[in-house]
Amino acid sequence: MSISLTPHNTLPADGVSGTLIGRAWVPGAIAGPSAIALRADGVFDLSARFATLSELLESDSPLEALRQTPGRFICSLDELLANSGAGSDPGKPYLLPPLDLQVIKAAGVTFAASMIERVIEEQAGGDAAKAEAVRAIVHGVIGDNLRSIVPGSEQAQRLKALLIEQGMWSQYLEVGIGPDAEIFTKAPVLAAVGSGSQIGIHPGSQWNNPEPEVVLAVNSRGQIHGATLGNDVNLRDFEGRSALLLSKAKDNNASCAIGPFIRLFDEGFSLDDVRRCVVDLEVRGADGYRIQGSSSMDQISRDPQDLVQQTLNANHQYPDGFLLFLGTLFAPTEDRDHVGGGFTHKLGDQVSISSPLLGSLHNQVTHSSEAAPWTFGLSALLRNLAARGLLAR
Repeated sequence: MSISLTPHNTLPADGVSGTLIGRAWVPGAIAGPSAIALRADGVFDLSARFATLSELLESDSPLEALRQTPGRFICSLDELLANSGAGSDPGKPYLLPPLDLQVIKAAGVTFAASMIERVIEEQAGGDAAKAEAVRAIVHGVIGDNLRSIVPGSEQAQRLKALLIEQGMWSQYLEVGIGPDAEIFTKAPVLAAVGSGSQIGIHPGSQWNNPEPEVVLAVNSRGQIHGATLGNDVNLRDFEGRSALLLSKAKDNNASCAIGPFIRLFDEGFSLDDVRRCVVDLEVRGADGYRIQGSSSMDQISRDPQDLVQQTLNANHQYPDGFLLFLGTLFAPTEDRDHVGGGFTHKLGDQVSISSPLLGSLHNQVTHSSEAAPWTFGLSALLRNLAARGLLAR
């Protein structure tokens, strides 16, 4: 079954009281993607002032710029969401992921519990059947709570020396408790999918899982202007075989979902609210299977501001800004089909990621080879914007 989006299953708990922006495909003489604002009286196209969402976030004060931009009414929110996802009518507006020119970055191994699961993947060589036995060995040496360890601290260095002595040191522990965070590029610019779309699992993967995360919207100056939700779809078997397969484990067609909207920081929402966010996950299978989990941002090992500074600094710049996945506490270990088999996706799984202040992101699992191919890249965007007269200013 395809996913039906509604304001009830998409918006934050306080509806459109917050400052919500995003992107939509807007029909017209020349159809194309536009930055949008969600307001009590509907969805508004901002493209007459901001050709891209990146341009809005690069302004001196996106919040004030948005408040000074009335935009052009497109449709009601109900109409936009009802036409979004699989089978959308191209003659009507539909939802897109809330980013365009920004680079899609991700911080990995930022939570102690999921860090230990990465160690288990590595020790099991990507074989889910071996994971339970390895899990017992790893927990015996490391324990199951490294939350008190400050990354890069003297305490962390002493633990590193002990683990090396025990033969249990891992590259995942290095980025989890060492001084340098793991920051990688999740997907190419414009390659993400939005809410209601299918997400892609490589057909060769037998052990994989969703990764529900908070995603920060950051401009080229390192200013964090808001947040949204994301699914950093992960192939545990590929990465477990070799860390050098990270790009194959993480970057496949439709393997990065972001949305539904970016909530800008304003008088009622700030980075401190992000630090307190709880992200909930639900997976429903066509076979009746259901799993739930949550990821509490107050358990993160590195502060979001630190992760942004480790992403953008004197050594690396992003002229159009970036979106940054903050990592997840969620690493499912429950058996789905048989004892010792652990969790893995099945085709048709419906994945919902939600947080009260950020709304809900909904996607359905398919193979990356079967998901809609990514065809609208940077050259297509530039041609479209030029044809619509949005670059001549």
